[in-house]
Amino acid sequence: MSAVASRSRPAARVPFLQQPRVQRVFYPVMVGVVLVAIWQGLVTGMELPPYLVPSPYLMMETLIKDWVPLGNALLVTLKITVLSFVLATVAGVLISFLFVQSKRIETALFPYAVLLQVTPIVAVAPLIIIWVKNPVAAMTVCAALVALFPIIANTTLGLRSIDPDLQSYFKLNRASRWQQLVRLRIPSALPYFFGGLRISSGLALIGAVVAEFVAGTGGSGAGLAYQILQAGFQLNIPRMFAALLLISLTGVGLFVLMAWLSKLALGSWHASEISQD
Repeated sequence: MSAVASRSRPAARVPFLQQPRVQRVFYPVMVGVVLVAIWQGLVTGMELPPYLVPSPYLMMETLIKDWVPLGNALLVTLKITVLSFVLATVAGVLISFLFVQSKRIETALFPYAVLLQVTPIVAVAPLIIIWVKNPVAAMTVCAALVALFPIIANTTLGLRSIDPDLQSYFKLNRASRWQQLVRLRIPSALPYFFGGLRISSGLALIGAVVAEFVAGTGGSGAGLAYQILQAGFQLNIPRMFAALLLISLTGVGLFVLMAWLSKLALGSWHASEISQD
């Protein structure tokens, strides 16, 4: 009877602040609030001029006041970021599929993927902008080159990291290369692939901003890089900080989106998403 009674009792309710989902949001927000408060206190206490270091309050005030040009610039930068990220993802996955077909192909071509990673984009971007006449397409290619390598490296590693026993089982059942790829390698590579997406999404944003700096596009169709340059020339430092804040928030948003997609795809079966530690 006691065992039945203990089984019928409801589970103890976890306190709100001890829930993992709440902690993942609460702790970063609290650290951010403390840092912003310290920033505001230092600027106010030391009486720093706005053209040197603006206060968080002035930065937010400028963001609201200049939202129209900054918001339009954010859409332009976000457009280039998304296009380059999609291009890098598709190209990276296809290249990884090619690498995994033969160790010789991977050995021959992987150093060139590394070469793309270590080559400064600011050195290559002027050539791409000259070769590709459309400015948006040129900046998309530049940003995609920055975001490409994590997709290739992580996906290739995942496609290679399969259980030897499962591989032997597939070979024993005379599975074709296509069946091994779809039913064995791709499921094994998904955690690595989504890890690459988290890195690549931020790099795509960085590549888009750098490409805008190099391209030097201006006017109503320019991105946040132009707003930063214009604010620097005008010594409008609060507006520069507001543009930087938008870039940072966009990067955080992209990372959270990739983490949500990873949770959606892996949350029901993979240990990296099931574990609550």
